[in-house]
Amino acid sequence: MPAIGVLALTAWAVCTMRRNVGLVDIFWSLFFLVAAVVYAVVSAPAGPRTALVLVLVTAWSLRLAVYLAARNWNAPEDHRYQTIRARNQPNFAWKSLYLVFGLQGLLAWLVSAPLAAAIASEAPLRALDWAGALLAIFGIVFESVADGQLARFRRDPGSDGRVLDRGLWRWSRHPNYFGECCVWWGFYLLAVAGGGAWTVFAPLLMTLLLLRVSGVALLEKDIGERRPDYRAYVDSTSAFVPWPPRKARCAS
Repeated sequence: MPAIGVLALTAWAVCTMRRNVGLVDIFWSLFFLVAAVVYAVVSAPAGPRTALVLVLVTAWSLRLAVYLAARNWNAPEDHRYQTIRARNQPNFAWKSLYLVFGLQGLLAWLVSAPLAAAIASEAPLRALDWAGALLAIFGIVFESVADGQLARFRRDPGSDGRVLDRGLWRWSRHPNYFGECCVWWGFYLLAVAGGGAWTVFAPLLMTLLLLRVSGVALLEKDIGERRPDYRAYVDSTSAFVPWPPRKARCAS
C-alpha cells in the first residue's frame, strides 16, 4: 500500500537522522491507522463497521504510539536493533530501509487485512461484531495497564537488574504482548462477522511475531544475562497467557 510505504520512508528518515532505528516501534501502530483510514476512504460510502473499526484502531494506535514515543524518543537504541545494526555493517543506514522499515511496512500491510475486510463489508452488524469489539477493547486496556506498570517499575531507581513480577506481570511474563494479541483477534472477529474469515492468516501472523520473532523469543534470548533473577521468574510465571504462578518465590 503506497500510504504505508510513505510512512515507512518517513520513519526511516527520522530514525536515520537520530541514529536510532529502534524508534521504528513508534511508527508500527501508526501503519495500521493509516491503512484503516485509506480502507475507509476507498470503501466509501461507509459500511456498518467502518466507524467501529476506525474508533478501535485509532484508540489502539495512538495510545501505543504515544507510550512508545515517551519511552523511547530520548533513550538509547534498543539492544535488539543494536544487534541488527552490528550484523549489517557497513552502510546499515541504507540497508535498514529494507531490512527494518520496508519489512515492517510489508508486515503491517499483511496484518491489516482484517481491517480492510471489516471496513469494506456491507453486512449488517451482528453479535460477533460486538464480541470482537469487546475482545479488542479488553486487549487495549490489558496492554495499557501492563505498559503502565512497566513504566512505573522502570522509573524506580531501585529497579536496575531486578525483575518486575507484580501486577499483571505476576501472571504473565509478557502481559503487554498478550493484550496486543487479543486486540488482533478481536479485529479478526469483526472481519469474520463481515464475511472476511479468509483473513485468518493475519492474526496468526501477528501471534507468531509476538511469540517467536520480534516478541517473547527475542526479548528473552539474553535477558537472563542482564537480569539474573529472570531464570527463577521463567520457572514460576507463564510466558504469555496469564496464569497463576506455578510456585511461590522470593521477591526479586
